[in-house]
Amino acid sequence: MPELPEVETVRSGLETHLVGRVVTSTEVLHPRAIRRHAGGEPDLIGRLAGKQVTGVRRRGKYLWIDLAESADRAALVVHLGMSGQMLIARVGTPDHTHLRVRAVLDDENELRFVDQRTFGGWHLDDYAPDVYAPPENRDTTDPSPTDIPMSVAHIATDPFDPAFDPDRVVDRMRTKHSEIKRVLLDQTVISGVGNIYADEALWRARLHGARIAETISRRKLRELIAAVTEVMAAALKVGGTSFDALYVNVNGQSGYFERSLNAYGRAGEPCRRCGAIMRREQFMNRSSFFCPKCQRPPSARSNAP
Repeated sequence: MPELPEVETVRSGLETHLVGRVVTSTEVLHPRAIRRHAGGEPDLIGRLAGKQVTGVRRRGKYLWIDLAESADRAALVVHLGMSGQMLIARVGTPDHTHLRVRAVLDDENELRFVDQRTFGGWHLDDYAPDVYAPPENRDTTDPSPTDIPMSVAHIATDPFDPAFDPDRVVDRMRTKHSEIKRVLLDQTVISGVGNIYADEALWRARLHGARIAETISRRKLRELIAAVTEVMAAALKVGGTSFDALYVNVNGQSGYFERSLNAYGRAGEPCRRCGAIMRREQFMNRSSFFCPKCQRPPSARSNAP
């Protein structure tokens, strides 16, 4: 599933092409692509018609398109799922394989949602009242709603959000009697981190993913958050990580951070820091990759509160 660097790469590309454009028509080619939209296909098509795009935004791995304010003020929330792609194409260009939704724009381009596995989709969503925003984003002096869709409002800020507070995240981590990798993957604690960048950040911070969060010092947790930020910033510079053709940017191009991975997918290869052979283990129905020397597995004593 795309993580923050991949979603930000898509968001940035969409922003360049979409802001200021008007949706002239929408066509749904597969019903699963709009299954999250409560009003169904006619409602989605009707409500998008004539709407101008005013912004393309993201929180963590969650992406949405802001539409010009009207009596029907809503955001188009995009779930990329495992294989969703948001592509820009000229009207009349042959359809992409697995095309699920197209939105024709007023500049002879169209926005295409392509999704091989049909886990993703589009839906229109109201903006959340401020009370639903994460605590660090609440403004009790301003009764106006936030510009965050309801379905995204429970998600924590990510390291690139101006409202992100590392000390607050450390405070939350220190309350968790759970493995630190599990905590990193909890989007209500810190958003944007998935399996790849969790392993990369843990390697950089020399922490094993099975360490219990509440037993880790505040200094070490701050170091881990810094590592999360650094590795995702590095991935952003090269368009994210692509292992296959399922993740591409709006022009259909792949990212190249796979070449810079230090932990993820490197089982059996020497650690780039100490030379020990990297290992793979099962974690939450997925794989974790770590260096047994740099990231020593925790003992029962070290994981004791």
